[in-house]
Amino acid sequence: MPERTISLGLTSRTRFLPSAVFQRAVAITALCLALVSAAPVAPAQKLVPADPARYIHDIQSLTTLQMEGRGNGSQGLTRAEKILVARHKSLGLEPKGSQGYLQPFSVITGAELKAGNHLTVEEKNGKSALAINQDYVPFSFSSSSEANGAVVFAGYGITAPERKYDDYENLDAKDKIVVVLRREPESFAKGGDNAGPSTHAQLITKAINARNHGAHALIILNGKLGDGEEDLLTQFGSASGPEDVGIPFVQVKNHAADGWFAAAGKSLADAQKQIESTGKAGSFAFPAGLHINLATNIDKKRAVVNNVLAYLPGKSDEYVILGAHYDHLGSGEYGSLAPSQIGQFHPGADDNGSGTAGLLELAHILAPLKGQLPRGILFASFAGEELGLRGSAEWVKEPTLPIDKAVAMLNMDMIGRIQKDTIYIGGIGTGTGFQQTLEAANAGIKLKAEYSQSGYSSSDHTSFLVKRIPVLFFFSGLHSDYHKPSDTWEKIEPDQAARVVNLVAEVALRLDEAPQRPGFLTVAEEHSARGGSGGGYGPYFGSIPDFGQVETGVRFSDVRPRSPADKAGLKAGDTLIEFRGQPIKNLYDFTDALRRSKVGDVVDVTVLRDGKPLKVQAKLEQRK
Repeated sequence: MPERTISLGLTSRTRFLPSAVFQRAVAITALCLALVSAAPVAPAQKLVPADPARYIHDIQSLTTLQMEGRGNGSQGLTRAEKILVARHKSLGLEPKGSQGYLQPFSVITGAELKAGNHLTVEEKNGKSALAINQDYVPFSFSSSSEANGAVVFAGYGITAPERKYDDYENLDAKDKIVVVLRREPESFAKGGDNAGPSTHAQLITKAINARNHGAHALIILNGKLGDGEEDLLTQFGSASGPEDVGIPFVQVKNHAADGWFAAAGKSLADAQKQIESTGKAGSFAFPAGLHINLATNIDKKRAVVNNVLAYLPGKSDEYVILGAHYDHLGSGEYGSLAPSQIGQFHPGADDNGSGTAGLLELAHILAPLKGQLPRGILFASFAGEELGLRGSAEWVKEPTLPIDKAVAMLNMDMIGRIQKDTIYIGGIGTGTGFQQTLEAANAGIKLKAEYSQSGYSSSDHTSFLVKRIPVLFFFSGLHSDYHKPSDTWEKIEPDQAARVVNLVAEVALRLDEAPQRPGFLTVAEEHSARGGSGGGYGPYFGSIPDFGQVETGVRFSDVRPRSPADKAGLKAGDTLIEFRGQPIKNLYDFTDALRRSKVGDVVDVTVLRDGKPLKVQAKLEQRK
């Protein structure tokens, strides 16, 4: 699963993308009128149970060293793709991609330092050049451009009005090279309600803040080191961020900046100590004789990957979608939760070898019913999920079957490690009769089911939800091996996972054979009347981003009903380009701008609609 936050009733997964994107929904509109009153009818077909031995063998095949962690753009992902295609062919399923069983699309998989990067310092005593990867390193989300000019020190690079702290107060940063410290003042941790550093400590937040203050480029220093710590440079590509943060952004080692502070009659240690002791900004301009000339040249790595799509035809043109993503993290350069093991293959047995093997098992179970069911079944294996639901976003944008004929989407992501006999099922509030259907299907399987009404979360079913297709999401829960090289096949519980597959098969069959397709229900936010920030940070806006890459701005795939965005007249398809007077180039910009706002603020918002700017005002609300 990709880096962002998922809400599933009692569980949550914290990821890099902001939690503002996905909020727990707990109420459904018009549910009492829409539920089917009659008890679900038993399916006409009798299904063969899933085979645990075949299931675990498929996971073993998907997690060998040759699979290379199934990283997007890797040969390993292509090998996994071939396994899926061969299986579908052997079962007699029809190809339903744009090119046979495949639907190709392009993704950005990483970045590479190219020739032409340099950092030169001009001082009174002459000119010196810093060595890349020794004295300094660009961040992978730096812009590729040049910057030169005067230099200023902006403390921690933080603007935090809620703490009455601003490193840019009384500092002219426009068109300057700005130098800042990593992390945040120690005073931020005192009396705070967060368990760890605030968002102000994040690299992206510092870069956006510098850019919004007119900085020409940003340089970050580690500053004070703990006992036993070394002044290390961040490995290029190991820090996540947007494709382009908008300015050159590099890290420089402390020793390389010592002369800059000495020229100002200070030391780096004393400048940092002053901020800590006073709790106030200690920003200043370096002497006019100090100039920095900086150039960054970064090539974004792109690859073509494929969704794998196979079809079991029914007696009508309606169909049920069964889905799982088959990509993972490769060597963990992006998304690994084991930083010291980046470079090792992350096999992804549970995430999401378990769901992929489950989809293959469903194909085995249902393939004998070819042409016999009232509706068809589309088996969809998505690539690009770990990069932000890219494969499913591509399919709903360019569907290979009429999307209005899709009656429901059932998604499996991490179903291989059942704990306490419990399966978490999200989205039951998105379709009429879903809970009754699930309970009837589970009667003979007897898994303990914990339900979440909302279908918005961090896996591929979300892409279908915004197209008003009812969804169900099956998930067995988090564990300590998540997004680590230790997520290996022998930790999968095949007998328990087979029970989940049997449950999904029964639900799919009941939805396929139902006289009427489930009606789509909108799951609305219900805001708490309690004080404080509740379960999220910052105020609530209510837009849902489209994770397909756009050149500039944040495109809305949907807008939550009765949210501030909805009340302001915004809708799916709008592209946000300005918020509170700040330009919005990507989702990180938007999150930063939103977090700098307060509940009750009336903010100016500019979107592009049909290519034309539209300005509205929205009153921000309290997040649940």
